[in-house]
Amino acid sequence: MSEEQLIARTPSPITKQSLIHDFQALGLSPGQTVLVHSSMSKIGWITGGAHTVILALLDVLGDKGTLMMPTHTAQNTDPANWRHPPVPESWWQIIRDNRPAYDPHMTQTREMGAIPELFRTMPGVKRSDHPVGSFAAIGANADYLTADHHSLEQMFGEGTPIGKLYELDGYVLLLGVGHGNNTSLHLAEYRANFPAKKTIPEGTVMLVDSQRQWVEFKMHDLDDEDFPQIGAEYEAQSSDVRVGKVGLAESRFFRQRPTVDFAEQWMNTNRT
Repeated sequence: MSEEQLIARTPSPITKQSLIHDFQALGLSPGQTVLVHSSMSKIGWITGGAHTVILALLDVLGDKGTLMMPTHTAQNTDPANWRHPPVPESWWQIIRDNRPAYDPHMTQTREMGAIPELFRTMPGVKRSDHPVGSFAAIGANADYLTADHHSLEQMFGEGTPIGKLYELDGYVLLLGVGHGNNTSLHLAEYRANFPAKKTIPEGTVMLVDSQRQWVEFKMHDLDDEDFPQIGAEYEAQSSDVRVGKVGLAESRFFRQRPTVDFAEQWMNTNRT
């Protein structure tokens, strides 16, 4: 959507104060630990853009709260597996040999949106070390959430930022996106047992003993195709999910733990 189209569909400029009001109406409050998935264009035309959204979230959560966002780097994977879009096979080894190693301070996000991409650069923000599935956080629990995210296989499993959010009984805000973007449901995938569960070969570029290295590993074959259905069924049987507008964006706010528990049991029953 162009900026001109965004302006046309926004009745009045969205401000920090209007965002604070909308976040509070959804249930965000001081001291919470919140993982945010977002689509800024869905909110409408915002005075100050992504910067304003982040400042509003930080104001609502306060000094004792924690804000976390996904800062994944899907470009730092094996080009042999790329599908959106694919690249010629003759390029694969060139890419493997020449891509810079993952650097939590430098490596850009991919398809995460404008808000996480700005958030990862802000002073005081911590970013985890996983070269593909990193998260960034700031606040009281930021060090705990982002520390020791080293296991390549455990991208979204136990001991990762997603797993630690579960331990903290934290919250998820889907800001203008649906459950298809709810990364926490991947934790349920790691925990669930279903016949089709498997690992696939993957590769990444990272620092090993301070040296750039192409590293091959096995990772869970993650599948988010049924996440919207899982989310819809969870909402149908739970009063925990609060749905409301942030600006123009339909948004959802809920505790992560019961959502993951429901999804794990759903996958055990329904995935083949």
